[in-house]
Amino acid sequence: MSELSHVDREGRARMVDVSAKTDTTRIAVAAGELQTTAEVVALVRADDMPKADVLSTARIAGIAGAKKTSELIPLCHQLALSSVKVEFAFTDTAITIEATAKTKGPTGVEMEALTAVAVAGLTLHDMVKAVDPAATLNGVRLLTKEGGKHGHWVRADDETTQSLAAAPVPPTESGRQQVSGTAHAGEVPSDAAQQAISDAEPRSAVVVVASTGVAAGSRIDTTGPVLTQWLTGLGFAVRGPLVYADAEIAVGLADALRLAPSLVITTGGTGASPTDATPEATLAIIDRELPGVAEAIRQRGTAKFPLAALSRGVAGLAGRSVIANLPGSPGGVKDGMAVLEPLLDHLLAQVAGGGNHDNQ
Repeated sequence: MSELSHVDREGRARMVDVSAKTDTTRIAVAAGELQTTAEVVALVRADDMPKADVLSTARIAGIAGAKKTSELIPLCHQLALSSVKVEFAFTDTAITIEATAKTKGPTGVEMEALTAVAVAGLTLHDMVKAVDPAATLNGVRLLTKEGGKHGHWVRADDETTQSLAAAPVPPTESGRQQVSGTAHAGEVPSDAAQQAISDAEPRSAVVVVASTGVAAGSRIDTTGPVLTQWLTGLGFAVRGPLVYADAEIAVGLADALRLAPSLVITTGGTGASPTDATPEATLAIIDRELPGVAEAIRQRGTAKFPLAALSRGVAGLAGRSVIANLPGSPGGVKDGMAVLEPLLDHLLAQVAGGGNHDNQ
C-alpha cells in the first residue's frame, strides 16, 4: 500500500524534504462551484449585486489565497509562483470557478490551485449572502497537474470537468463580462441548431503565445491580443493568450488542449532558431496534419516578405481540436488570420462530423 508522504514512520506529521528533487515546470488546475439561485446568477452576470464587482473581488481573493497557501496549510512548502489565474463561468444556478497555478521548482502547485478555488468561492459566498445566505461551495477538486516525475495527470472520473471549466468570459466594450456556454462534445447539430448555437453558445478557442521574452516580462506581446480580439469577433469564446517560454511550449499546448477546444492557434516559435520548438511540440500531439493550411499561410507571407518562407509552422488535428501555428510577428499573424478566416467554418464542421461537401 502506498504511504502518506506527510507522515513519518512513527505516524507524526512532517514536511517532505524536496531538496533532492529536480526543478521542473509545474502546473495545476483546480475547479469548484458555488451553488446558488438563478436570481444571484443573473445579478452577478449583470454586475448588479449590492456588493458590486463580485467577480473581480473573488478573482483577487483567489490569487491572494494561492500566494498564502503555505501560511494556511501547515505542511505546504513556500513556492515562488510564476502565475495564478482564476476564471469564472455560469450555469443556470451556479457560478463555476477554475484556478491555474504555475511555478518552476521541486514540488507541485496542486494545493495553491485548490486554495485559490476555495478562497475565491468563499469570497463569492460572502458577496452573494445578502441575497442567498444558503449558497453552497461544492466540488473543490484537482482537475489536472503537470510536471515532476509523474508528468501529466488528468482527473479521469470527473464527467463535469469540461462544463465546469468553461471558456473564460470575454470582455465587452464596456469592460463588463459576458458569458458563453459550450456545445456538448460529439453533437453534430442541424443547420438550424448550428445557427442557434452560434448565437448562444460560441465555439471555444485558445490562443497560445510562445515567447521567452514575453514570458519573462521583458517584451510586450503584440500578437496574442490581436488573435484573441479577432477570434472573439468571429464568435468564439476565447481562452488566453496563454504565454509560455519557447522551451515550455509543449506544456502550453497541453494546457490549451485540456478542455478539448474547437481551435488552438499558436503564435511564435516557428523559425529556425535553436529555441524555436513550436512545430515539434505540435507534431508530437496531433493525430493528422493539415499541410495545405500551413503551406497557404507560408505562401501568403512569402508573397510580401521572402523571409516568411523560413517559418516551419504546421497545422493539424488533435482529436476534434484544430491546431494552427502562426509566426510570432504581427505581419505573420495578419497573414494567418487572412488564410484561416474563410476556412474555419467549413473546417470545424468537418472535424465535428458534418460539412463534408465535395470541393469543386
